[in-house]
Amino acid sequence: MADPTSTPSDRSTAYTNGIGRRSFIRAAGASAALGLFAGCSGDGGGGGENPDRGGGISETVTIGHLAPLNNPLGIGSKRSAEMAVAEINDDGGIADQTVELVTKDTRASPSEARTVAGELVRQEEVDAIVGTFSSEVTQSIMDLVSEFNTPFLVTGSAAPSTVTEFVASDYERYKNTFRVGPVNSHFQAEVISQYASHLSDRHGWNTFAVVADDAEWTTVFRNRLVDLLREADLDVPMVNGLATDTTSFGSVLDDVDEVGADAMFRFFAHINGGPMAARWAEGEYEFGIEGVHVASMLPAYYQLTEGAAAYETTTQSGAAGVTDITSKTVPFTESYMEKYGDADDPPSKPMYMGFVTYDAIHVFKNAAERAGTVDQENNLDTIVDALLQTDFTGAAGQVQFYGADETYAHDLREKRDSDGIITNYPLTQWREGGSLECVYPEGLRTAEHAAPPWMG
Repeated sequence: MADPTSTPSDRSTAYTNGIGRRSFIRAAGASAALGLFAGCSGDGGGGGENPDRGGGISETVTIGHLAPLNNPLGIGSKRSAEMAVAEINDDGGIADQTVELVTKDTRASPSEARTVAGELVRQEEVDAIVGTFSSEVTQSIMDLVSEFNTPFLVTGSAAPSTVTEFVASDYERYKNTFRVGPVNSHFQAEVISQYASHLSDRHGWNTFAVVADDAEWTTVFRNRLVDLLREADLDVPMVNGLATDTTSFGSVLDDVDEVGADAMFRFFAHINGGPMAARWAEGEYEFGIEGVHVASMLPAYYQLTEGAAAYETTTQSGAAGVTDITSKTVPFTESYMEKYGDADDPPSKPMYMGFVTYDAIHVFKNAAERAGTVDQENNLDTIVDALLQTDFTGAAGQVQFYGADETYAHDLREKRDSDGIITNYPLTQWREGGSLECVYPEGLRTAEHAAPPWMG
């Protein structure tokens, strides 16, 4: 059904399919997960051209938004983008110019992303693009948007190669690209290694299995994370990459159990781990399930798994809005829930990409006003310099970027506490009854991490 929240300035229409609890936990594959990678997709839309931009900020500033709209995570991003644009327009726009948002559906496909990104830069003549979920999609459009000098603010994908192999390697060509979040997976691996040490201290868990999507973003977890864990004197007897269409998890769980792991770090963005959680809970396997799992970020995940998700954790930018990462985190979450909590289509909370997209649009506004222009054709360097000056308190955390000459040029800077613990990639845990708690890091914690009761 069409997204009831569409506004006149949104020229795309989102569609999702509902999914019941039993079909979720018995799903035949990743394509059945929460509607995350299934369902009918939006029509992509059309639309007219924008006014000539001249040398400064035109009558209308147009921001393009790219997301998979057959995925609740993409819908959360779209809604969050709409909220950011509405707030900016209510506050006078960008340099007193009205902001228009045009959302296009990537359908989680690199080829489709190239098509709709082409519509944004050629027909819509957008002043900036925000979004993209997977690293494969992000990287598939970088040549195109750089050709048009369009500022591109990534809000969903995490592969370090987006900056190391593009921006840092060919700066003049790709200097238009910045990542507002999440922190790249090089730093995500460090977060998980620090978290593993915390689990060791709290529960005596010293042996970890690593299971991941066989995808670009998880390469670091299957390499650097393993090295970091072993450097911390933790055992890693199993490292396994799973095809992104994996549907059967019995042998995976049995293998983790057989190697004597205290916990499995699984890294799933493409794979639906809901059926795995159901089998894990039913079989009372003697290990925890930790790490990153995009499907488990869905607010309805606990209900969809009929409670099997209890004690499962995942990292997520914004921590689902359950803790005060900044003064904006909870108010933004509450505003989103007030507007969309009763909508027919999920999600009832922004999800991680929503938090980052919301911040990215505000980051662009501030940079455009510092630069005094959105004319990327003639003034891209001025806009890039303004973006590099960013020090913005957002709903997901503080936004600052690495400089042009650094290894992770234009990437989101990780934030560390006085002990060197990275704080802008928190972990949440589902609890009995369906509550969600932030369990790490200590400064954001709303509850201590709990081991499954059957582990004794």
